[in-house]
Amino acid sequence: MADCGCELEAKGQEERRTLRQLLVVNGIMFVIELGIGLFAGSIALVADSLDMLADAVVYGIGLSAVGNSKSNKVRAAFISGFFQIALAGLVLGDVIRRFFVGSEPEPGWMVSIGFLALLANLYCLALIAKHRRGEVHMRASWIFSRNDVIANLGVILAGFLVSVFQSRLPDLMIGVAIALLVLHGGIDIICDARRERAD
Repeated sequence: MADCGCELEAKGQEERRTLRQLLVVNGIMFVIELGIGLFAGSIALVADSLDMLADAVVYGIGLSAVGNSKSNKVRAAFISGFFQIALAGLVLGDVIRRFFVGSEPEPGWMVSIGFLALLANLYCLALIAKHRRGEVHMRASWIFSRNDVIANLGVILAGFLVSVFQSRLPDLMIGVAIALLVLHGGIDIICDARRERAD
């Protein structure tokens, strides 16, 4: 039974099912957060939405790697990490632009959509938790989901602080923090992929 590959096929099917669910949830939340983030003038929400987009793309990359060779899985992880780093650079650039141009974030929308995104990402985290010690492409997915929960809490905090202090600075600061979190996650994934390739 062990030689027929049934166990590997079952594992692959489970990984595909998990990644498809993650892809759908993140794709939907990207559209919602980006739309509301632009409407509400919040860079924290926009940054979080782009993080959702990056995750959706990375889950798609991971999905294509399921059942493939180790080298393909490592390549998928490298692509995922570099994509995250590029996204972080775009968000930081937008934060700098908004700092000089100005913005008026709406705290009510920030908090409510932040909570919605948090619920979505807690669901994703529960889905991927059993794969967090799996192969490199699945470990990368775990890092994304974990960082998303932290980013959502940051958006909610920024919304409260914008409301309390009547200032756009908390929104900009959390936007920077999310970008740095995404950057750190991308670096972690690349380092993990390098270790995997060296083994």
